Amino acid sequence: MGLLTEGGSALRDRIGRAIFFRVAGPDGPDNRARIHGTPGPRWFGPDRPVRRVHGDASMFIGGLSALLLQSLHPLAMAAVAGHSGFRGDPWGRLQRTSTFLATTTYGTADSAQRAVDRVRAVHETVRGTTAEGEEYRASDPRLLCWVHIAEVDMFLRAHQRYGARPLDDEGCDAYVADMARVATALGVPDPPVDRAGLAERLAAYRAELRATPEARSTARFLLLNPPVPLLARVPYGVLAANAVSLLPGWASRALWLPRIPPAEDVCVRPLGTAVTSVIRWALPPTRDTPA
Repeated sequence: MGLLTEGGSALRDRIGRAIFFRVAGPDGPDNRARIHGTPGPRWFGPDRPVRRVHGDASMFIGGLSALLLQSLHPLAMAAVAGHSGFRGDPWGRLQRTSTFLATTTYGTADSAQRAVDRVRAVHETVRGTTAEGEEYRASDPRLLCWVHIAEVDMFLRAHQRYGARPLDDEGCDAYVADMARVATALGVPDPPVDRAGLAERLAAYRAELRATPEARSTARFLLLNPPVPLLARVPYGVLAANAVSLLPGWASRALWLPRIPPAEDVCVRPLGTAVTSVIRWALPPTRDTPA
């Protein structure tokens, strides 16, 4: 029994390290130690819902869903296609995003503010013109708001469906309010602070959203041609299918993503729950931070 336990522990550590390296990058261990180990006041205390949501394996599905939904704003998609370099370095972009989320969620208030300042400085340099001749700026408050609310909606939906401890109604509203703290720092004016406000704001953008060729190309890249090792293709495929299942029906249709609702209930969602459970098992839990 001891050998079996040791073997299982070694397998867990090996899988956990592989996942963590992909998501956090080679500096992940040092960043983790700095973010969680540095004493000082935080934007969010240990009991805040944002910590529960962002520390759960459901974020792997929610993150993919957020990228797909965000791509349906032509100006946001143009900015990503023209400036992010996600195709050439998709893992690098993921690692930078995950480090930003970890820093603002768990890091000291000073570290969180510095992370926000860096992002805002980058946003000031991202501007251009779409293929249709429409100008865009990443620092545009309305565009920032769309990216924010799409992210919050998908993160929360994923957590409520696949999270180890889904939030109650009050907790869901508190999560939206927590994320509004970060959005305000990034330059989003009057972000929604509860689910009702979030739904209202999402609906207000509906007329601006459509699937451009770049958005559909991005969806194919993320879902069908991901830069993952061969052995990871099957679990990644499960995560991708569940990311699509989280999208509103109009969004998946716009991106030409096929869905079969009966199959989602019988097969896709149970597999998504299983894969997120394995990820949760493999990754060590986020430890409490010092005051």
